[in-house]
Amino acid sequence: MYRQGDVLIVPVDSVPGTLDPIERERGRIILAHGEVTGHAHAIKAESAALFRDPKLMAVFLTVGANGSVALEHDEHDTIHLPPGNYQVIRQREYSPEEIRNVAD
Repeated sequence: MYRQGDVLIVPVDSVPGTLDPIERERGRIILAHGEVTGHAHAIKAESAALFRDPKLMAVFLTVGANGSVALEHDEHDTIHLPPGNYQVIRQREYSPEEIRNVAD
């Protein structure tokens, strides 16, 4: 498993067959936007792709066999993810008003 701030990346054996691609933003895959700082958890490498399961609303990342990719963020160390399939999970927090994503 890999963690960068409020983003947890868990290796999985395979991804579901019916996934919707998530578009790149300015050429980057964005795993999460920082609500407080505006910084993003991003991958620039073309060999990676991000998908959403339309039923579960789960997010999956695939990294091609061409080598590892760098997950970058302005306030965290870069993480290198090897080729494979991953589920991307956002940390959540509880407050009496609502359950919400952690603000990074």
